[in-house]
Amino acid sequence: MRELVKLEVSERRGCQLVGMSRSLYQRPLVQRKEDEELKARLRAIAQAYPHAGYRTAWAVLRREGLPINHKKVHRLWQEAELGQPRKKKRRRWLGEGVPVEATHVDHVWTYDFIHGRTESGAPLRMLTIEDEHTREGLAVAVGRSMPARQVKAVLAELFRDRRPPEYLRSDNGPEFIAHELTDWLKEKGVATHHIKPGSPWQNAYGESFNATLRRECLNQELFHSVIDARTKTGQWRQWYNSGRPHSAL
Repeated sequence: MRELVKLEVSERRGCQLVGMSRSLYQRPLVQRKEDEELKARLRAIAQAYPHAGYRTAWAVLRREGLPINHKKVHRLWQEAELGQPRKKKRRRWLGEGVPVEATHVDHVWTYDFIHGRTESGAPLRMLTIEDEHTREGLAVAVGRSMPARQVKAVLAELFRDRRPPEYLRSDNGPEFIAHELTDWLKEKGVATHHIKPGSPWQNAYGESFNATLRRECLNQELFHSVIDARTKTGQWRQWYNSGRPHSAL
């Protein structure tokens, strides 16, 4: 291995060789006090939002009334080494798009199932319902099982509190295509739209909501019982609707 040789050159010549101005070389590197305070705040945000990126942190700071540029937040976020690992790119589907796109509140709701387990390993089944226009999580119903009659009961409770949607989007699961449920929805004036088999991109908002629920709640919490799971997912849903920044909105 060759040894490094220290060359004796003047400051002027050294700056010329590396393409740096002498004033920049002579100026000491000073970390502003406000930058250090911002880094401390960003670390607190990163701890409160473990899966957040710098844009979420920027949204939180803006919500707190701090007029700051997102580029500065990005720089400080990187200096504080708070970056998230890059997501793997997925193949982009270039086929048929999403039919019946939501254009107003209660236009299209989407519902789907997501699975979890309690501390003992017993299975949990969760019915998630979301308004596609507002991205509001309307319900996360938890049980050991979730047959069509229970899905109907959850929807009936929602219909009592707010206007039923014009469309309900779902996959072709047996609970969603059961006559007991579809006939009842027809009586309520709600049209059903079942996505094509093997086409999850036609239910993109529901898939995204469930992925966020799993990442930020199911993978972070330990559920001791069904009641405990209902409590924790309910608290997460309230935070998702009223506290969590949403970059898409």
